[in-house]
Amino acid sequence: MARPEVLVVAPLMPYLMEALQRDYTVHDRIHLSDPAALAAAAPRIRAVVANGEAKVPRELIAQLPALEVITVFGVGYDGVDVKAAHERGVPVTNTPDVLNDDVADLAIGLLLSVARRIPQADRFVREGQWPKGPIPLARKVSGARLGVVGMGRIGQAIAKRADAFGMHISYTSRSPRSDVNYTYYPDAVALAAAVEFLIVITPGGAATRGLIDAKVLKALGPQGFLVNVARGSVVDEPALVEALEQGTIAGAALDVFVAEPQVPEKLRQMPQVVLTPHMASGTRETREAMANLVLSNLAAHFAGTPLLTRVPA
Repeated sequence: MARPEVLVVAPLMPYLMEALQRDYTVHDRIHLSDPAALAAAAPRIRAVVANGEAKVPRELIAQLPALEVITVFGVGYDGVDVKAAHERGVPVTNTPDVLNDDVADLAIGLLLSVARRIPQADRFVREGQWPKGPIPLARKVSGARLGVVGMGRIGQAIAKRADAFGMHISYTSRSPRSDVNYTYYPDAVALAAAVEFLIVITPGGAATRGLIDAKVLKALGPQGFLVNVARGSVVDEPALVEALEQGTIAGAALDVFVAEPQVPEKLRQMPQVVLTPHMASGTRETREAMANLVLSNLAAHFAGTPLLTRVPA
């Protein structure tokens, strides 16, 4: 029997690509590099494999008449036109849960880094500034007020870690949760006004685009810090740059950006900003677990058994 044919639409880690190539006939990004090859292979392509930043628009789905499943290497799937897929009867899967700890760990690491000025302190020592005098004082984290925008699985993992620092935790989400004991605020503006640190971990997509805007940043205030481990699109990037330039907020720590890997020059030059390259799930253990979940979803589909982590309609 011929091996199922798969279209990979984004760069994937070698561990996953090698596993795919063992079990499937893989077409690697031919939709971008060779439209003629895509047209020739399209009648045989039964699956699409994407990552969390990839685009799988309605137009691409329409080009694949044999498509049976789309699986995303990542928890976010806002680049996939899920509505178009479901209209065709094509399920979509992602890789939730296995990356909760890593994303929560990095969120707290970024919070500590921006508040305690750890990257700046590292440069202070390396550049020989210490003998000239002490580094300026930083901001205490333990006991501070933390707001979490999004109280899903990862938001709860962040809150659990913040509890260990004795932080006073509040949150906002689409509705209050009955399974947490933190203070709920109805929107991001009200939440920001009540806290000193604001961590963003809400899903991306049209519903949350620009959610953290100038009003939220003004509410956070000149002693407040923003941490974003969600999607770059959730933060109004020009408004953030302006808020940092004018001292509307004290600082920001960002793992995600609107046009990544391109990062605005102004953000890269600001000393009160900590930047990381979308690495929240970036440990070997977690990325391999994510890859294994992609492979398990594909195997389940082609075996005719239930998908492990199907995205809801």
